[in-house]
Amino acid sequence: MTVRQGISRLASMVVHLKPETESRLRELSATTGRAPDELVEDAMSGYLAELAQVRKMLDGRYDDIQSGRIQSVDGEDAFAQLRQESQDRRHT
Repeated sequence: MTVRQGISRLASMVVHLKPETESRLRELSATTGRAPDELVEDAMSGYLAELAQVRKMLDGRYDDIQSGRIQSVDGEDAFAQLRQESQDRRHT
């Protein structure tokens, strides 16, 4: 098997949607006058960009914790402190 080097491009892809999602997509397409494949392309492009941004942020946070630049906080302690601060505000 020979693998072609260079830029690859998907010519088409089949996406399986739940009937409710497909109905909403068709409704949006009719409302906006945009083709369903354009709407799916825009949605996936935005989703993947956001996912990459979140991944980068999480990797940075992990690196900060691993390097000792920031200290992790116990979740239970953090919620207990928030509850206490909220209670203190209500009584002042």
